[in-house]
Amino acid sequence: MKKLSRLFIGLFIIPMFLLTSCDRGDDVVVSTTPKFNVLKDYMVANSLDLDKILTSTDNISFILDAPAAALDVTTFLNTYYIMDVRAAADFATGRVAGAKNVAFANILTDATAAKAAGNTKDILVICYTGQTATYATALLRLYGFKNTRALKWGMSGWNPAFDKYTAGIGNIVQGNSFWTNVATPPTPPSYEVPTLSSSASDGLAILKQRVEAVVAEGTKTVTPAAVAANPTGFFLNDYKSAADYTGYGHFTTAYRIQPLTLALNNHLNINSSPTAKVVTYCYTGQTSGVVTAFLRVMGYDAYSMNFGMNGLWNENPFWPAPPVGNKWVASRIKSYPTVTN
Repeated sequence: MKKLSRLFIGLFIIPMFLLTSCDRGDDVVVSTTPKFNVLKDYMVANSLDLDKILTSTDNISFILDAPAAALDVTTFLNTYYIMDVRAAADFATGRVAGAKNVAFANILTDATAAKAAGNTKDILVICYTGQTATYATALLRLYGFKNTRALKWGMSGWNPAFDKYTAGIGNIVQGNSFWTNVATPPTPPSYEVPTLSSSASDGLAILKQRVEAVVAEGTKTVTPAAVAANPTGFFLNDYKSAADYTGYGHFTTAYRIQPLTLALNNHLNINSSPTAKVVTYCYTGQTSGVVTAFLRVMGYDAYSMNFGMNGLWNENPFWPAPPVGNKWVASRIKSYPTVTN
């Protein structure tokens, strides 16, 4: 009888043991939060929103003027780890002293290698006009190199022999019907946020993958002429103050997006329809380079308009008299020395 009792007890306990041992409470929970939201929350929480990328956490602007006097050039250049992202042939014809030629596709790997090798200098990126450099600066800042900066106007402002900015200016919107000074901007429509393709699940890893993907794509720009010829064919973002939006004028279909941050939840107002490219324009094309890089990391099909207002209406009467403001004039070009290979 005792043997039968032990048998029944065993038959009862063993299944319970098997059942409970299979449920340890450590089932894998798959997050259903869209990766856009995971990335957004991470960036806002870690001072990587657009306003912080434009200024950095140490309140350092994304752009840097050339030194005011030739006597300061050597000190200026020695302060930075300088990446020149122009084509190798152009780099060979003339560069600033100490610059390293880095292909745009290699900016992340070069900055990472330099840091591993002991570089403690802030990064300064140089290009032809400052526009590719600001695009690169935004991506490097998002990748962790927070005090990266771009040389304002690029080599165009450094020495007249390398000026490519002057060829980009124009007045193609002057007197055209699609340009207006109406104060009230159109009301932006709302769209779903982009669906991010990433194998990562946490914010930092998603951000790293997104920045690497955007760098691999290369810069994304459109010309002022292309937009002026068909402004309704783009989703246009005007990155200017309210006063300048009316003062300089703007495309009739352009949405004013300053300020623009994820924390304000106004990212819903910058997503395009499936058929339109998101094009941002500013004063010089340099701020829009940062905005565009940021938007592409967030999954938008974004593009920067080359030369900004200078390409649309360089002789607009609303410009303040240089050297105030960002109107491109020949007097902005320095005559600082360059070296060759």
